[in-house]
Amino acid sequence: MKFIHTADWHLGKLVHGIYMTEEQRYVLNQFIQLIEVEQPDAVVIAGDLYDRSVPPTEAVNLLNDVLYKINVEMKTPILAISGNHDSAERLSFGSSWYRHSNFFMQGKLTKEFAPIPINGVNFYLVPYAEPGIVRELLEDPSIHSHEDAMKSLVGQIEKTLNSSEPNVFIGHAFVAGGTTSDSERILSVGGTGCVSMDCFQPFTYTALGHLHSPDAIKHPSIKYSGSLLKYSFSEAKQRKAVSIININSKGELSIEERLLSPKNDMREITGFLDELLDPSFYMKEKVDDYLKIVLQDEGAILDPINKLRQVYPNVLHLEKKIEQKDLKEKQYLQIGNRQSKTELSLFEEFYREMTTSEFSNEKKDLMIRIIDHVKGDSHNL
Repeated sequence: MKFIHTADWHLGKLVHGIYMTEEQRYVLNQFIQLIEVEQPDAVVIAGDLYDRSVPPTEAVNLLNDVLYKINVEMKTPILAISGNHDSAERLSFGSSWYRHSNFFMQGKLTKEFAPIPINGVNFYLVPYAEPGIVRELLEDPSIHSHEDAMKSLVGQIEKTLNSSEPNVFIGHAFVAGGTTSDSERILSVGGTGCVSMDCFQPFTYTALGHLHSPDAIKHPSIKYSGSLLKYSFSEAKQRKAVSIININSKGELSIEERLLSPKNDMREITGFLDELLDPSFYMKEKVDDYLKIVLQDEGAILDPINKLRQVYPNVLHLEKKIEQKDLKEKQYLQIGNRQSKTELSLFEEFYREMTTSEFSNEKKDLMIRIIDHVKGDSHNL
């Protein structure tokens, strides 16, 4: 059985004020061509089809066109779930009759954990859900973190899972240790948004969405496909790909990748202004790419971004290297200053940032007693 694993299309994505819709259409046409060549038994989309819960009309039309082409015209089954950027309700619309054309869209989490069997492989579709939703759905007050929620959901699946057959989990989660980028939305603070790889031990293959690099984690059977395109300059050096998964009747797994090539790449260029505007330099460059330019010039420069855009029309971000250095030194200085301050002075700074109320002597005395008490307890450990 062969299927293609993709995720994180983020249709309707706005990057530095520019909608990526036409870039997404360009790459999705490549994806359709790949399906024509590979003739997979199914296509898996592991969440974040849209970039926001209420996407722009152009994004809705693009998704409709692509899914219709794959599922109806090419007669390829689709298994898709909602991610943390999607509206679960919006993606759930029509799901009951989509199944008649082998289009399985799981937008909202339900108590139904039956698999979808395709060519001898059982697919379990588990859309993104906050721990509170899982806690209420399963009536389990012990669920507080994403790890708790995922373990409980997998536990429900295991009650009827046939371990003698290949089983595939389709989910949207942040696996602990995964490499992140600036364009991914944090699921929760303090580490409670992470799930461990151990959660997915019962499955032959785990098709994940959320992290944007296909190299986000290294595991033989748990994989992120990565995003459709580069959506921030922190992803500039990432590969963008989809995964082709083959599973035989014994549950033996093989994974290949197919790279996706954007019409206009997202890159970073460093140099002096005069150098970047010299034809001998830019004639060797793909000037239409989306660029972050780091200037090495010191001192003031008159209107550099408009000068650069006459040659590089898609400059999205401009900064000076000296400013980067100054910012880092300022951050190191701030860290050093914090380390030299007492617990009381640090709390006082925090208090003044959080409220306009006066940090009175009474409050100060209370904090001194609390700090002394905590430090006293720690010395007795």
